[in-house]
Amino acid sequence: MSQTASTAKRTFRHGVHPIEHKDVTQAHAVAPLPLPREIVVPLSQHIGAPARAVVKKGQDVRRGEVIAEPGGFVSVPMHAPVTGSVTAIELAPLANGSMGPAVHIAPDPEADQNKAVGEPRDTSGMAPEELVKAVQQAGMVGQGGAAFPTHVKMVVPEGKHVDTVIVNGCECEPYLTIDHRIMLERPTDLFAGIDIVLRATQARRAIIGIEANKPDAIEALRGAVPSQLAVEVSPVKTKYPQGAEKMLITALTGRQVPSGGLPIDAQTAVFNVGTLAQMGYLVPRGQGLVERGVTVTGPGVERPGNYLVRIGTRIEFLLGYAGFSGTARQVILGGPMMGQSLASLDVPVTKGVSGVLVFTEREVLARTRTPHACIRCGQCIEACPAHLNPSRMGMLARKDEYRRMEERYHLNDCFECGSCTYVCPSSIPLVQYFRMAKMENRKRKATP
Repeated sequence: MSQTASTAKRTFRHGVHPIEHKDVTQAHAVAPLPLPREIVVPLSQHIGAPARAVVKKGQDVRRGEVIAEPGGFVSVPMHAPVTGSVTAIELAPLANGSMGPAVHIAPDPEADQNKAVGEPRDTSGMAPEELVKAVQQAGMVGQGGAAFPTHVKMVVPEGKHVDTVIVNGCECEPYLTIDHRIMLERPTDLFAGIDIVLRATQARRAIIGIEANKPDAIEALRGAVPSQLAVEVSPVKTKYPQGAEKMLITALTGRQVPSGGLPIDAQTAVFNVGTLAQMGYLVPRGQGLVERGVTVTGPGVERPGNYLVRIGTRIEFLLGYAGFSGTARQVILGGPMMGQSLASLDVPVTKGVSGVLVFTEREVLARTRTPHACIRCGQCIEACPAHLNPSRMGMLARKDEYRRMEERYHLNDCFECGSCTYVCPSSIPLVQYFRMAKMENRKRKATP
């Protein structure tokens, strides 16, 4: 039996199997997007404190130059995605429907927009704390969607220990294929990033988990592992949400992250393949994160594919290049299971945007159903990867019993994967209830 066949059963209990829809873009190499007329760089693109602008209106900036400094340790700087001139520092629409401060830049059409500011450095002799600082200076945040500052995950707290770095190459969300392409096209950068994280965390090994539906990526990475790195490429079962941190840790190591715990409580640290590939390229060059790969797909675009997009490019411009006709009923940032619907196409691509999905009236109506009363079938319980009771929590949510949901039913262990909503025959929007409950509990705790 082949290694792929013998290890592809690594997985977790429960989960769902949505239709993948990856065949449309998985063979499309990452292609650069043309230069837009304006770049809008929000100062809050990550979990943690927003960055603080260090430029002013009318100032000329070079691609890769720092335009905003970190607002604290759990924060990262912003870099100019283009060479040009700052036209404004003002509020701009964000994906969550709010307005936030942003640096507006008009690109210089005569400048070399491929050249970036940066001082190359030899990372091989850098101490762990120096590597952490360098990653923060690069403006790195998680590329899988959460946008958590990467350098924070590289710091091992006192009394804790990391022996295994988990590299997430699952890309279990339907439609998305950008991580797949990164594994095929940028293995050298990926392994350079793994090396940096291994030395920063002092972990003894790394395991790359890749769903078995990507055999070409599994083969490519196995053939590219540097001899000096302790890295295993491990196929895992194709199932959603296989790429969730806790699920992947269990699948690859057999360890369980305790309720309310973090990966480090299982002696692990988890990083997305796109994050590590960016890190492996940028940190040795002393450059900042100014662009990222994005999957653009769905029935509403004529030219679906994987595109290299400058941070701050408006969604409208990106979709226009991909052949958007303007008749979409729904546009989602990220994947269909955990992604965020947009109310406006005027928002910019940020560091955490992995995909843009465009659905027409036909697809939206096909999955629009009127919610009915819970029939206690238990399908949501069987689907929940966190082993919660979504049915019971949903009933409590409708009665505003938010505190009880948290204290007795482990609401905060829900990572909002949407599996319960996906399988519910009564079309109850369970994951939306849970998000609302968490928000209300946060408000309650913040009130004196």
